[in-house]
Amino acid sequence: MENNRDATSVCDDVLIAIRRIIQRIDLHSKRLVKQFGLTGPQLIILREIQQAGEITASDISKAISVSQATVTGILDRLEKRGYLVRKKSDRDRRRVLVKITSAGEHLLAAAPPLMQESFTTQFAKLQTWEQHMILSALHRLVTLMDAKQIDAAPLLTTSILVPPSEESKGMPEAGPYRTTTVNP
Repeated sequence: MENNRDATSVCDDVLIAIRRIIQRIDLHSKRLVKQFGLTGPQLIILREIQQAGEITASDISKAISVSQATVTGILDRLEKRGYLVRKKSDRDRRRVLVKITSAGEHLLAAAPPLMQESFTTQFAKLQTWEQHMILSALHRLVTLMDAKQIDAAPLLTTSILVPPSEESKGMPEAGPYRTTTVNP
């Protein structure tokens, strides 16, 4: 009987740790939106454009492991706000290049570092054996939570579950849900 209590206690501690990670990511995302009017994915894409100088939506999609449709939607919103411009390539008129504007540059100068940048810096300081131990434990959690089929990019942003029928009002209906980023 005592063994079950210990296992339950450890399981509860694991679930609490997972919840803390989710809450931390959520708080960071909310702070970005509140203070800078940007979501995490928008900030990531602006930084990618800034680093590249000029880049296509397809190249952004590949660089950050997000679908091209998602990138296009985010680019549309950022362009409407004046943070980037699109123009046809001088060399190949079929290609559309994206470039950051001075307003986008000013926004990036004021924006905080991405959450994964801080994580990456701290993670790199760990010894290799500890990095692999963490990775192994996380892979096991993914399996235990039946999350292997979830497509994920190395971006720390929050998502919401959207019911298949987006016209539904009130409480979401039961059934299959898809994950989508909140107002990317």
